Amino acid sequence: MEQGLEMREEREENYAEDGSLDLKLKNPVLRSRTGGWTACSFLIVYELIERMAYYGIASNLVLYLINELHEGTVEAANTVTNWTGTVFLTPIIGAYVADAYLGRYWTFVVGSVIYLLGMCLLTLAVSIPKIKLQSCKTNCTKASSLQLGIFFAGLYIIAVGNGGTKPNISTFGADQFDEFHQKEKIQKLSFFNWWMFGIFVGTLFAPTVLVYLQDNVGWSIGYGVSTIALVVSVLVFLVGTPFYRHKIPQGSPFTKMTRVLVASLRKWRLKHPSDKKELHELDFDVLEREKKSKIESTKSMRFLDKAAIKCDSDTKWTLCSVTEIEETKQMIRTLPILISLFLPCTMIAQINTLFVKQGTTLDRHLGPTFQIPAASLSAFVTLSMLVSVVIYDRYFVKIARNLTQDPRGVTILQRIGIGMFFQVMTMVIASLSEMKRLSTVRKGGDISLSIFFLLPQFVLMGFADSFLTVGLMEFFYDQAPNSMKSLGSSYSLTAYGVGNFLSSFLLTLVSKITSERGKGWVLNDLNKSRLDYYYAFLTVLNALNFLFFLVVSVLYNYKVESFGTSDEIKEDEKNGHSELKV
Repeated sequence: MEQGLEMREEREENYAEDGSLDLKLKNPVLRSRTGGWTACSFLIVYELIERMAYYGIASNLVLYLINELHEGTVEAANTVTNWTGTVFLTPIIGAYVADAYLGRYWTFVVGSVIYLLGMCLLTLAVSIPKIKLQSCKTNCTKASSLQLGIFFAGLYIIAVGNGGTKPNISTFGADQFDEFHQKEKIQKLSFFNWWMFGIFVGTLFAPTVLVYLQDNVGWSIGYGVSTIALVVSVLVFLVGTPFYRHKIPQGSPFTKMTRVLVASLRKWRLKHPSDKKELHELDFDVLEREKKSKIESTKSMRFLDKAAIKCDSDTKWTLCSVTEIEETKQMIRTLPILISLFLPCTMIAQINTLFVKQGTTLDRHLGPTFQIPAASLSAFVTLSMLVSVVIYDRYFVKIARNLTQDPRGVTILQRIGIGMFFQVMTMVIASLSEMKRLSTVRKGGDISLSIFFLLPQFVLMGFADSFLTVGLMEFFYDQAPNSMKSLGSSYSLTAYGVGNFLSSFLLTLVSKITSERGKGWVLNDLNKSRLDYYYAFLTVLNALNFLFFLVVSVLYNYKVESFGTSDEIKEDEKNGHSELKV
């Protein structure tokens, strides 16, 4: 009898309250044995190693295309951004599969298998003599269709695999914190900072060690190490399986939103009821059984509320609940913010393309024999982000919280805005630096400039990204309804995807127009180009976009949240609950 009482008390006090279940989605899980920072430790270590593997390919890809596949500067830069754009757009499909069918865990596992296949094929493409191109300096032959086919098949299989892993791993990590438990809800405020910290550490290894191996030992060794790292990362994730909490897939978010739009259009002639309680809502028992939270009707986008007006001949395509309508509103409300992030992501795309190409024109010697790989400069972006995120999380938030009384210190959109502002400053500096480099070239001394001449633009870009990228990820996860978290995370990745495709479009357009007028801004030989003009053009676009962002962010209404009092948050920090324990 006493044992039964203890078990009942344990259930009441220690089971997760947010509907989290075990891997089989049958039994509730104990808070003390699952989730929290224990589970997230495995996920953050996975992300650290996986990012090392991914950027081991991405950081130096533009130089592989130029030096080994003999593509021109514009062609190679566009190849990289088109591939990167695909990597960040496929997560929309992965998010759909996770939310509608497989759940985040199994979608991630399937994506990881595909990802590994792509990495193995890519490594073979740069290793097997009959497949890879032989290095040459002059009169280089173009790669054959077979060689290109195998290489790009590996690249785009990686992109498909990322579609399953990227939108689900960070969301899965955030799922390990119980939204209905005050301390865990507060702990989650630091999750995305530590998540990005892991990404930055992994990213730092790629442009230093792996890029050096590619440039000085061989591409097969560099890519081989990346493939092994990916295998290790997946094993780390699988080892943590007993500690994870899981959520039941709650149906396709696209279907839900489409139903709301169709129902509201079909009832456009109906008048809103005087009492909003007359609108259709699911019974409490249904919400409880499906582990859904009820959302009250809001005044925004009231046209959509017509989907909840009851009629005699209603079907599932003519009647939606208030909660479903509000979920749709939440996703639609974030779209202007998403659009405003496309151009900032275009600026980020310059790091592994034109910024790297710039580095090849400068003196890369460090001592009499050692040469710094041009792609290694991106390590300073990562270092700057690492330092900035730690300072932000441990010091800036606490100081800002005392001034603003906001649990985050500043709002998420304010954080993104700070990053955007410094990104504009970065492109100003990049344009001025390139102007100075070209001036030195005209005097016959470009090689006298050290590669560290470009350091300011890399460091400042890292500082800007520490605000922008973390805020972007946190915003779309945080503002998405509980049943659409994977889709929300895929929004942030979509911004990167569109940003990369936009980079390809702008570079191709500017290159074509300026070349037709006699003086191309971006040519294969950067010493004959006007890359400073192109950077100035991007600066103007980004500045105008920043003004657009300020407008849409002022008009944006956040989801209502409750974090407890500021005293409770401070007490939780004193007890170490907001810190990562690895």
